[in-house]
Amino acid sequence: MRVMIACLACAIVGGMVSGIVVSISEPTQIVAQDKIERRGPGFPQLPLFQPSPKQPNQTPTDSPEDRYGESWLESDELTPDERVNVLVYKNVNRSVVNITTRNVKVDNFFLRAVPEEGTGSGVVVDRAGHIVTNYHVIEDVREVIVSMFDGESYDATFVGADPVNDIAVIRIEAPRESLHPVRFGDSSPLKVGMKVLAIGNPFGLERTLTTGIISSLNRSLQLHRDRNIKSIIQIDAAVNPGNSGGPVLDSHGRMIGMNTAIYSKTGQSSGVGFAIPVNLVKRVVPQLIRHGQVIRAEIGISRVYETENGLLIAKLTSDGPAESAGLLGPQVVRQRRGPFVVERMDKSAADLIIALDGTKITSAEDFRDEIEAHKPGETIVLTIIRADKELKIPVQLGGGKITSK
Repeated sequence: MRVMIACLACAIVGGMVSGIVVSISEPTQIVAQDKIERRGPGFPQLPLFQPSPKQPNQTPTDSPEDRYGESWLESDELTPDERVNVLVYKNVNRSVVNITTRNVKVDNFFLRAVPEEGTGSGVVVDRAGHIVTNYHVIEDVREVIVSMFDGESYDATFVGADPVNDIAVIRIEAPRESLHPVRFGDSSPLKVGMKVLAIGNPFGLERTLTTGIISSLNRSLQLHRDRNIKSIIQIDAAVNPGNSGGPVLDSHGRMIGMNTAIYSKTGQSSGVGFAIPVNLVKRVVPQLIRHGQVIRAEIGISRVYETENGLLIAKLTSDGPAESAGLLGPQVVRQRRGPFVVERMDKSAADLIIALDGTKITSAEDFRDEIEAHKPGETIVLTIIRADKELKIPVQLGGGKITSK
């Protein structure tokens, strides 16, 4: 009898122990937290933020105004850094839009049209509905759809583009009260180590905020054919496909750059992102809105030879500003050899450009950038070497006509 009772007791205890083991071994599920008093199987489900001592009976709501109200921001629940992040996002996220592009790609194997979609970001620049984004976001697409912060979507029309700098402007017909223009900052005083925030739509996840610092300045990045931009900002804030065209912001919520590219071997963020400086954006966007294109200054020198001492003029545009100012290119020398006349180019007769407005010139790219930093009609002074003599030649820049670049 005693043996039977002992066996029964062991069976009961064994069943209880085995039940506990099975329960702990079950997959853990993440569930919505509806009540603070509720407890989970292995740990208490505590609120993410403890109730403020000043407002112990405050009822949590889903209203953005309640979540981001001034009283909440002034509470002790946020660190100073978190408070900056929250305020910047609160003030700027409505200025960022999600851009969806649609196109048709021809399948050469099946000889049929295959629809494809792309995503990107954009920034509202005025209450007329103009939005700035990257040119590569809307390049060669048939349809562009812009989604706003309030969930409304609008078909966009093309306004203008500057492929050289990867900048484009589109426009939507949206109510003025739904348009919240971004505040432009200044990219000239930026320093390595400054905090930056990026808002965009990575992988279509609308208005996502990431933070980081400026990793480097004045990077050179090829964005279009053989043209490089030297003033590119490098950041370590996580940006991914879909962030293109979104803003890079400073701690005051001012736009200081526009995301344009990442360095990655996998196609996803590796912590190296690149942004177009906002000063370039501010210079280009008004021209795109007004003319649809960028009107660049021209000097009328179509080709140069790079030397150790400067730029040797290789070819002048006929009747261009440089030729009209008296600059000289290579001269054609004709020599008779028997019954034949042989022509050759005498490079030694060409002017050697060594400086522009007192700034030393060492490369063709530097020379082009210096010219395009001026406006058509402005006068520059070139320092040249001609016949071993240094001369200063004033040149009035052309380029008033709208031309494709």
